[in-house]
Amino acid sequence: MTGKELDRSVHQQLRTLSKENAEGVAQHLVMAAALLEVDDLESAEAHAETAVRRAGRVPAAREALGLVAYRKGEWARALSEFRTARRLSGSSHMLALMVDCERGLGRPERALELAMSPEAKTLATEDRVELAIVISGIRRDLGQLEAAQLALEIPQLKAARKPWTARLSYAYAETLLAVGRDDDAREWFARAADADDELETDAAERLAELDGVILTDLLEGEEDDDADDSASPRGEAPGGEAR
Repeated sequence: MTGKELDRSVHQQLRTLSKENAEGVAQHLVMAAALLEVDDLESAEAHAETAVRRAGRVPAAREALGLVAYRKGEWARALSEFRTARRLSGSSHMLALMVDCERGLGRPERALELAMSPEAKTLATEDRVELAIVISGIRRDLGQLEAAQLALEIPQLKAARKPWTARLSYAYAETLLAVGRDDDAREWFARAADADDELETDAAERLAELDGVILTDLLEGEEDDDADDSASPRGEAPGGEAR
């Protein structure tokens, strides 16, 4: 990890630092992102915290620490970091996560108020889609199922395949299932599964459930046998964190 893997906009933020410090912070940010990808939250947190200690006024550093806290379910801490990043950068692109943090803190009304703020209208398309998914989830939490469905009936729902297609289709399928439209839900789970190249959802499994298909792991038991055969006094897997 050289730090050069970061987006150009982040490198622009780091220009306020000395060259040596900027390079070090960049490396910590790259490591934090990489470790988040593999769900090593404790190690990601260590790198993000170091980045913040070395560059507390760099928005990307605060966002990185906020993302780690968010993944750990530490809603208050995540919200605080996202707010700081927004204040430093003037950008509201993390608004969907901020709304979800309010939801996680058990404050749905405050979450919806934030979601309807003027800043929401300035979001890029992908961020608006994420916000719609969060709003729909809040409405479902409140038992407002029709409102949850309407929140997702946005132009992007039927657009050509985009990075958000799988998640948006999946969320819409969930709302349709909740209102009793099982056949339509099946169609949208199928769309989600077809678009889910990164396996972000369990759409394929949900589709199989609706079709009454029981998925069987043909290797089940074999791994256990192999593990028993190769077991040693220190044969346990290293400890790790999973969300």
